[in-house]
Amino acid sequence: MMSSRLLGLVVSVALSVPAVIAAQSKTSADVPPSAAPVPGRAKNLDATGLALKGYDPVAYFTVGAPTKGLATFAARHDGATYHFASAANREAFVAQPERYLPQYGGFCAMGVAGNAKFDIDPEAWRVEDGKLYLNKNKPTQAYWRLRMSDNIAKADRYWPTLGAQ
Repeated sequence: MMSSRLLGLVVSVALSVPAVIAAQSKTSADVPPSAAPVPGRAKNLDATGLALKGYDPVAYFTVGAPTKGLATFAARHDGATYHFASAANREAFVAQPERYLPQYGGFCAMGVAGNAKFDIDPEAWRVEDGKLYLNKNKPTQAYWRLRMSDNIAKADRYWPTLGAQ
């Protein structure tokens, strides 16, 4: 049974997050520029082409935690540069990049479910059914998780068009 205090917090988050997402415009500050974008495959990259703000995509699966990568263990894939915490993680990625790539080009999963692209916080993440999902921040992630299956279904519908922009 959920306490009334916890229920109030959940309702508060549920009511505030959509308003915050809707109020934000799609400006260049929200969507970092991409170095050498691949047509039809939008990616959330910084100005140098770095993905995931330098976090290791493999570590989300192997360590189960966000782990900052190192430039010494870098690999490029499809116009993006990824950093890894170890040579082993880099090699795992090079062997099977599709297994470790974040969904929706590394944009906020809740944003994509609302047909928008937003930057992410690498600490707001979840691996679900073998796929890495990232969110703008932890409150947005909490809201996304309340109806995760529905939000994934919406994002999957919007991404083919949104990802081509």
